Amino acid sequence: MGPWRLLGWLAVAAVALFCLYHVRTVAISIVIGVFLTALLLPPARWLRSRGLNRAAATAVTFVGGLVLAGTLIALLVPPTVASVSELRTSVDQVLRDVHRLVAAVGLDDQRLLTQARDYLSGQGGQITTGALAGVRTVGEVVVGTVLAAILSVYFVHGGDRLFRWLVDLAPASARTRLTRTGDLIFAVIGRYIRGVAIVGAFDGFFIGLALWILGVPLALPLAVLTFVGAFLPVVGAFMAGLLAAVVALVAKGWLVALIVVAVTVAVQQLEGHVLAPQIYGKALDLPGAVILVAITVGSVIAGITGAFLAAPVTSVIVALVQSRRKAVREPAPAPGSA
Repeated sequence: MGPWRLLGWLAVAAVALFCLYHVRTVAISIVIGVFLTALLLPPARWLRSRGLNRAAATAVTFVGGLVLAGTLIALLVPPTVASVSELRTSVDQVLRDVHRLVAAVGLDDQRLLTQARDYLSGQGGQITTGALAGVRTVGEVVVGTVLAAILSVYFVHGGDRLFRWLVDLAPASARTRLTRTGDLIFAVIGRYIRGVAIVGAFDGFFIGLALWILGVPLALPLAVLTFVGAFLPVVGAFMAGLLAAVVALVAKGWLVALIVVAVTVAVQQLEGHVLAPQIYGKALDLPGAVILVAITVGSVIAGITGAFLAAPVTSVIVALVQSRRKAVREPAPAPGSA
């Protein structure tokens, strides 16, 4: 590739990123809609193979998903409320211990609290501005979530038809390459999303089971948080394990906290070295440093959503590069060969 052509591609990429940044809510909604489609399309296809038409299969799939989500919320709320009430007593005891420790070293914690309150009062304007920005962000999240859900319904119902229509808009010489690229991207996304869901369920089940056996409060919510943290590789697992250890430390003491840390590390090592390679395969085996850099860049570009999307987007890019390299290495078929 010549230097001028390379500069041209860089300019096109810069313009595309600039445009995507200004419509990032819509762009992120489309990406999340594709992710939801990759997760929900297999059961919809299974229902179609059993004789249901597209509309019925799509409706059953999404109604089943909503029922499953509602059931999960109904199971989460009562134990969470009860655990919070139980944890409040432990927190009060910890605060008293901290007060005694601070007094023993000659510090006045009440004075520190007063200084912190005065500082927050002086920063009232900035806090208000941040609150308004937070309200705007929440509004964007709600709009993006609704749009992603609607798009996923449409994609599950007729995404293949939409993709063929888009490919037909391209020049005839590029249609085969676009079709292969689209199939590869969707296959990688599907493997990634389903793999993360399985790995997250594995981590959440065994870590939650250990927390329940040890009598740690918030065991079920922490298990669900561990499942959600799997969608943020490396960082999510670390934060979920840290929070579980902190809750165990506050509620049960340092010995139980150490046991929780040991169980978390053991489960994640088993998942990382045995389960994940079998699920993802070598095509999605990204080094930890690459994942951390991708998550950092994604968080800078699009905040929390960008951090969640960083790993799958990086996996897609790596898969495309590997596919391109493989195509270059393969010799062209000889003339007249069948």
